[in-house]
Amino acid sequence: MKISQEELVSVLSQFNPWWRGESMAELPGWRRAAFRELHAWLTAPPAPRAVLLSGARQIGKTTLLLQAIDALLRSGVPASNILYVTFDHPLLKLAGIDAVLQAWRTREPAADGNEYLFLDEAQFIRDWGTWVKHQVDFNKGRRLAFTGSALPIMADSQESGVGRWHTIRLSTLSFFEYLQIKKLSLPTLPTLRSLRDLYQWQPAEFLRTGEIAEPYVAHFHEYLVRGGFPQTAQVDSIPQAQRLLREDIIDKVLKRDMTALFGVRRVLDLEHTFLYLCMHDGGLLDMADLCANLEVKRPTAQNFIELLESAHLIHRLPPHGYGKDILRARFKIYLADAAIAPAVMLKGKAMLEDHAALGVATETAVFKHLFTRYYAAHVRFAYWRGKKDHEVDLVADINGRLVPFEVKYRMQHTGRRELKGLTELCETRDIRHGYVVTRALNDFGPLDPPAPGAGTASKIMRVPAPLLCYWLGASELDSADLQIRV
Repeated sequence: MKISQEELVSVLSQFNPWWRGESMAELPGWRRAAFRELHAWLTAPPAPRAVLLSGARQIGKTTLLLQAIDALLRSGVPASNILYVTFDHPLLKLAGIDAVLQAWRTREPAADGNEYLFLDEAQFIRDWGTWVKHQVDFNKGRRLAFTGSALPIMADSQESGVGRWHTIRLSTLSFFEYLQIKKLSLPTLPTLRSLRDLYQWQPAEFLRTGEIAEPYVAHFHEYLVRGGFPQTAQVDSIPQAQRLLREDIIDKVLKRDMTALFGVRRVLDLEHTFLYLCMHDGGLLDMADLCANLEVKRPTAQNFIELLESAHLIHRLPPHGYGKDILRARFKIYLADAAIAPAVMLKGKAMLEDHAALGVATETAVFKHLFTRYYAAHVRFAYWRGKKDHEVDLVADINGRLVPFEVKYRMQHTGRRELKGLTELCETRDIRHGYVVTRALNDFGPLDPPAPGAGTASKIMRVPAPLLCYWLGASELDSADLQIRV
């Protein structure tokens, strides 16, 4: 559709105040861990590629782009060489990317040096994959960063994108980041370079850290209810925060994005499928039960689940193993954030009084933190089930080395009797180190070794969930070290 250049220039000027010598609206003083990776790819890219910030709606992608722009301006990049566009804006979406670039250069003549293009919600650009490919291949003086909340999974886009963009997958706020955005004053916890370092601690260190961490527990529980979305984390009222989260997911993602991007017509069936998954967060997906309850055919349900995954609302976890039995086995479903289910199901803060629901929310949060920390290292995650139906919640496969995590979020202390699945897995696969995620702060430290002749010699470390999530999300952690030594 033809939009006049005057209209485009007027809209672009509003989004690019630095062209007028004005500062941007106030940005958060703290930066997410992903900022360093984004800034490095913009200023000294390891390869000639664009950068894709991928993640769900309302998790801070736009803020990251604006912080990167601020850093470039402070480093001396000419203001006229920086363009920010959001294709959520109806006029910009209708005009198209080529008309937007033309309007930019009508308003701002190019200066010496690289050009920096920041394109928000790029999934609304027509043939975005091909366009990005051409920019990377033929415009060497341009550095390109773009975001996507629900990028369509299409063969031609994937083909075009091979070697053309580097993906930074952004999850919801970690517990550490949540504490930063809330500007809470809490006692300082010890820093860790690796979870493996806990095996070197003395008993007094576990006791002392558990005492220091006591004020963190209530904030961790509230984090499970509020979630890791920056907007909802800062709303005073929990019911209001949950309402905003529910509206963003149901109204904007399921009812708008899915229709606009994927052509979904049966929106009510899609919504019911998502509600079903919310009711079974952290559980095994029973496709026959889902289809029977929702009265949808299996191919339709399968398509809906794939769409929800591409919209960054769910994760599918396969069973660990190989062969036909594994191919026929069921996936485990985790929501993208622990707060999604209570918000969508209207549970409110009462969830904290439901021990089963609190355990599920904690397991979801633990998976989110582990996945966020290690996805860039191509660590594969799975769940494990043994011969006697003993299970292990999460298994990280790090270049063939397995690291299991079992979540036991309950008031009772954890002993080996409650860890039959973890014990069986460690024995059968000769695993030397595993982790149990606990609730009580004094349920912290190495598990007592097995009795002589009882079997496995593996070392099992109990770590309270608030501490595990804090350390996995802390910006001080050396991610490269963690990838190797977890």
